[in-house]
Formats: sequence, C-alpha cells, structure tokens
Amino acid sequence: MVDAFDSSILHFLNQFAQRSWVLDKTMVFVSTDPFITGGVATSFFWWAWFAESETKEAVRETLISGLVSAFVALFFTRGLAAVLPFRARPYLNADVHFKPPHGTAEYYYDLIHWSSFPSDHAVLYFALATTIFLVSWKVGLLAYCHALFVVCLPLVYLGEHFPTDVLAGAAIGIGFGVLSKVVKLRQSVSREPLRFLNYSTAGFYLCFYLCSFLFATNFDSVRKIAFYALHELSGHGHGQF
Repeated sequence: MVDAFDSSILHFLNQFAQRSWVLDKTMVFVSTDPFITGGVATSFFWWAWFAESETKEAVRETLISGLVSAFVALFFTRGLAAVLPFRARPYLNADVHFKPPHGTAEYYYDLIHWSSFPSDHAVLYFALATTIFLVSWKVGLLAYCHALFVVCLPLVYLGEHFPTDVLAGAAIGIGFGVLSKVVKLRQSVSREPLRFLNYSTAGFYLCFYLCSFLFATNFDSVRKIAFYALHELSGHGHGQF
C-alpha cells in the first residue's frame, strides 16, 4: 500500500517517463555519474579545507567531524533498513504501477535486494551538505540544492526511491551533520587526525584523498562487495563474482 503523498509525487514525475530518450537518459546519467554527484559534493569540502578563514582550525575540526558523522550515519541507515520491514522500490512495487524510464534495465539490477527506506544517498549528501552549511551558509545552500535536485530528484524519477525515503534520509543526514556543531564532540573526533596532519602532512593528505574518493564514488566499491557477498551467502550466486 502506497500513501497518498508518495503516490502523488511519483505519479506526477512518472508521467514524463518514456516520453523522451534525452530526459530519461539524462536522469540515468546524472544519477550514476560519480563526478556530477559525489565529485561535486566532495569538492565543497576541499574548497572549505583550503579557504582562507580566521577560524581555520575550527573549520577543519568541523569538516573532519562532518565526514566521520556522515560515515556513521550511513552505517546507522543500513542498520535501520535491516531491522525495519522491507520496502520494495517503486519500480518493483505493483501498487505504484511504475513505468520505467528508458535505459534503466541495467541500472536497476543491483537494487533488487536492498530496501528503499530510508535513502542512504539522501543520508550521505544531506549530512555532507549540513557540514558545509556549518562552515559557510552560502556554499551550504548550494550543497543542499545539489543534494536535493541533482542527487535525490533523479532517484525518485527513476523509481529507485519513494519521496518519503528521501525525506527520512535527509532528516537522518541533517541530524548527524549538526553533531559537528557540538564543540567538544568535534574537537574529540578531529584531535587525532589534526595531530596526524601536523606529524605527517603527506600521509594525512593521502588518507584525506582516499576518504574523499570513497565519498565521491558513493562507496560504490564497498557497496558492490557487500552486495555480492550477501548474494553469495543467500545462495543465489555461483561461487564467483
């Protein structure tokens, strides 16, 4: 059973599906391209890290704690999705009568066994945007718009998530993101990384790059490993990836 809120938004967006190859393919491309999604989001962090500021130390504390909070939020979300009743994605839900946009056959494959509620994409990008907002409200608003219109809107259009999946994910992401505003918490979380920066600048930026790479690619490699591991353990695999 789909509530009226989800149904009205999904049906409104879905009326445009299969009308234009350009629109449908653009939505698939935007949703799957790591530069447009994660690359842009993490570029806000690199800007904020090197931007001139009278409170640079506090800014860097906020950024580090924000990354940690976003990472923890993802684990929290996956755990929540595991304990809550399974929610099939809109394109798999017979009650939705969803019309798949062009070019989504391969796009849908890895999503079948993942519950749609809440949206981990919304959790991640709204947590990151909240962290940036705490550093600069102007750039933060841009990050929020990117999270909503570039990351989350295509997910709803393509039937990967219900609107309430996104709203719940955004609320969780913002909730974890604002933890970076707690001075004692952010200082505690960032103390060792900043000490590592002072001890080994090259080593720190190596780790910072790898961390931002994982965020920029939406932890795609980790998610694929988890997906195939679960696939094999559930007995659906054939002994190999």
